[in-house]
Amino acid sequence: MFLVKPMPTQIPGDVVALLERVETATVGHFYHDGFVDRSITAVLPGARVAGTAVTVRIPNIDSALLHYAINSARPGDIIVVDRCGDDRHACWGGGVTNAMKLAGVTAGVIDGPATDLGEVRRLGFPLWSRGVSPITTKILGMEGALNVPVSVGGQTIEPGDAILCDESGVLVVKPAVARAVAERAIGMQEAELLMIERLRKGERIADISGATAMIEAKLVS
Repeated sequence: MFLVKPMPTQIPGDVVALLERVETATVGHFYHDGFVDRSITAVLPGARVAGTAVTVRIPNIDSALLHYAINSARPGDIIVVDRCGDDRHACWGGGVTNAMKLAGVTAGVIDGPATDLGEVRRLGFPLWSRGVSPITTKILGMEGALNVPVSVGGQTIEPGDAILCDESGVLVVKPAVARAVAERAIGMQEAELLMIERLRKGERIADISGATAMIEAKLVS
């Protein structure tokens, strides 16, 4: 059986633009929730995108619902695929990548392998997956769910969540706090640029960060 729920409200464009200025690793300095398993990695080096989670759950070897989801996909959506623990079959390859790109989809995040990575790179489509597999899913019409809470990389992702992906990983942020998270991270990145300038002028990073004072205050004589 299939469960298909309505498409979620999209993250506002100005918030997406803020998120795309953010490195996931910067958020990792102050935020501990929402990071998917680091084994889900970028196919395209250097890609950084943000958008709205559209969730797809496809168990077993059936990817009919992933194809169906493209019918409703919108520019700005990031398709997040829960494979229910299947790490053997690739549900996403060259055909799906072409269809997603033509639909304007921003990116894909799969808790499982992909295939046809050369085609994915040729198209320049941002995709995160658990490696590669030559064994693919089939169009069988067995079961699945669209726009329901899913589990991807150890994180629960709800349709409409904000997703930020880059070369360091994938981050899920609730829409209510996405702007605040982005603004805090951007402030930290700007502060880091100032720190680098101080290093170039001869200061030491341990002095700037406070590590020197912290350690010297606890030195054992």
